[in-house]
Amino acid sequence: MPITKRTRLVASTIAVALGATALAACGSEKANETESGPVSLTYWTWTPGMDKVVDLWNKGPGKKDQITVTVKKQASGDTLVTKILTAHKAGKAPDLVQAEYQALPTLVSNDAVADIASEVGDAKGKFAEGVWQQTTLGTDAVYAVPQDIGPMMFYYREDLFKKYGLSVPTTWEQFAETARALKKKAPDNDLTTFSANDSGLFAGLAQQAGAKWWTTEGDKWKVGIDDAASQKVAKFWGGLVAEGAIDNQPMYTPAWNKALNTGKQIAWVSAVWAPGTLTTAAPDTKGKWAMAPLPQWSQSQNVTGSWGGSSTAVTTDSKHKAAAAKFAAWLNTDADALNALAKKSGIYPASTAAQLSGAFSTPPDYFSNQADFYTKAAEIAETTAPSAWGPNVNVAYTTFKDAFGKAAKDKSDFTAALKTMQDDTVADLEKQGFEVSE
Repeated sequence: MPITKRTRLVASTIAVALGATALAACGSEKANETESGPVSLTYWTWTPGMDKVVDLWNKGPGKKDQITVTVKKQASGDTLVTKILTAHKAGKAPDLVQAEYQALPTLVSNDAVADIASEVGDAKGKFAEGVWQQTTLGTDAVYAVPQDIGPMMFYYREDLFKKYGLSVPTTWEQFAETARALKKKAPDNDLTTFSANDSGLFAGLAQQAGAKWWTTEGDKWKVGIDDAASQKVAKFWGGLVAEGAIDNQPMYTPAWNKALNTGKQIAWVSAVWAPGTLTTAAPDTKGKWAMAPLPQWSQSQNVTGSWGGSSTAVTTDSKHKAAAAKFAAWLNTDADALNALAKKSGIYPASTAAQLSGAFSTPPDYFSNQADFYTKAAEIAETTAPSAWGPNVNVAYTTFKDAFGKAAKDKSDFTAALKTMQDDTVADLEKQGFEVSE
């Protein structure tokens, strides 16, 4: 297969061995252009309350530096990625864009976001290594500044665990034993459910197990969605569903909300943002939940996966890359900015210093019974495993919902569904013109 322009872009921006690549050098050179006079920047983001946070910049550091930022509220996820790529093709992308971590490879491979390593590289120490890596794609380049993260953890009904004589599982083997023990004591109840409409949850669990779904070999992509780590996770959850030890219904439905609110489901594998969801899904159980680290695959491990999170990137269309990078760094590392983001936008910051200050010095209201909630959350966040995203995450996620949805409903082989994800993802990469390594 001939190497297309798109493939060359991936090769030049993703290959670790090449170090400072042609595209990275080009982006850095533009980003180092000297700014003079007033600069106006546009920022596309879906974060609620971001306009109020940006006001702090415009009235403070931004005013001093003559850099004004205007927020343009957007839809999140794939919708924004599509809009950015369309705007970029016309050379009309905004200066800054909020990008989910899994979307960055798509934006990079389309030359839509710039390498801002020379402007923000010194911010690296403010983030956990596994978090910072999500914005570098494993290279010397930096394609965004981390904003918020979703380290995964285990939530459980403290009162019901005590009632049924259950211990909080520290390994996945214990997790399975706990699910079975609950079924024996309360046949109508479930420890939790496997939700086939949450591809991000499964991706995070695979990440914790050591999966590398997308990597590169020279100028080729390698897809490892059905690698040994992912197969282990698929077999584990598929086995629990098949034997009826846990439920097989999707989350975020009225039935799921009711199960949580009435104690029919007494635990939830989720992320740091779970308190907000539980507040509306299970309002009657406020103060009855507790949070613990995610169960591990072996007792000696201490690692978690990610479910959610986004970054602030500077586009290659921006005529003021240095100014844009300066704002992106301020937004995600300045104490006042991060405190405002937490209070007005409800985010959990990627910055390690911010995770124990300001809005995070006291527990969420829903978890007022757990005074050390955010202390534990910060410790867990530090153990975030590196991720490995690729340029067609959307295809893999869509296939997950279809293939795993059917497998969960039928209580059939989850590893077969994983193989379908692998095959569809590889086929799509090849269709797009990427070189794919077997």
